[in-house]
Amino acid sequence: MTKVLITGGCGFLGSGIVDAYTSIGVQCIVVDDLSSGNIANLNKNAAFYPVDIADRRDIARVFERERIDLVNHQAARVDVRASMDDPITYAIVNVVGTVNLLECCRRHHVDKIIYAQTGGCVYGIPQQIPMTEDHPIRPIDPYGASKAAVELYLRVYAHQFGLKYCVLRYPNCYGPRQNFNGEAGVVGIFARQMLQGLAPTINGTGEQTRDYVYVDDIVRANVLALDYGVNQAYNVGSGIPTSVNQVFAILKNITSYEGDAVYGPPRPGEVMDSCLDSLKAKMELGWKCQTGLAEGIAKTVEYVRERQQNEDTGD
Repeated sequence: MTKVLITGGCGFLGSGIVDAYTSIGVQCIVVDDLSSGNIANLNKNAAFYPVDIADRRDIARVFERERIDLVNHQAARVDVRASMDDPITYAIVNVVGTVNLLECCRRHHVDKIIYAQTGGCVYGIPQQIPMTEDHPIRPIDPYGASKAAVELYLRVYAHQFGLKYCVLRYPNCYGPRQNFNGEAGVVGIFARQMLQGLAPTINGTGEQTRDYVYVDDIVRANVLALDYGVNQAYNVGSGIPTSVNQVFAILKNITSYEGDAVYGPPRPGEVMDSCLDSLKAKMELGWKCQTGLAEGIAKTVEYVRERQQNEDTGD
């Protein structure tokens, strides 16, 4: 049985990956400091360590205790605005924390690491839409810079120590379990507000576009990466740019919200447009986006509605 360590395994994406891995017989070891993850998301079949990846000694103890075959690294600080205010913390968690993991992988002969990358911030201002994997990496915010730096370390560890890696460059992922207050959580945040009859705030004109992919599709890419993709980076997007105004319109229809959005100032550090070309992932991983935006948003709204009902009844 393969034993996989999943960082951030109590988070939105990480917990879905743990669920998928356990369903196919993978033994999962979850590391999560619960700074943004939720212990309620923890799969009952997974071992759990409440550890901060930036703590070198604590993360080393996990590797010493568990015989890890592969690492799936989802944990990170991910808020663009927060990174503008506190770039040092982002460097410590995202860069130093990852190097801690890489050192453990080297010392304990881990075969491979799957790395969750930002597909929007790592490229910066796009030269073309959609962006392919050979697009220049030119982040314009500290979050994107911290994530981009890790890819350089992955190449070093592959070259010097033989550690295999697979980088999955994510679009804006959405779906059940997403933090309503999280960065890039516009679908869940807006859904909750609109179901409560509150007006969502759209930053800027709302014409900025993103590539939205439902969580199940991202999880499936992480399952495929267990066996495919060696020392390569892959975009895992839909290839369809969608504006925030369009997302609002779809949500308005699904939630039967009758009001309008409120428009606020644009967020500092944000690019205007981002969309990923995923042909390489289709050809080499056998992956493509399968969930349409309206379908995925409807599933998310149903989850948010059920969660709100549970909160109202105290369940």
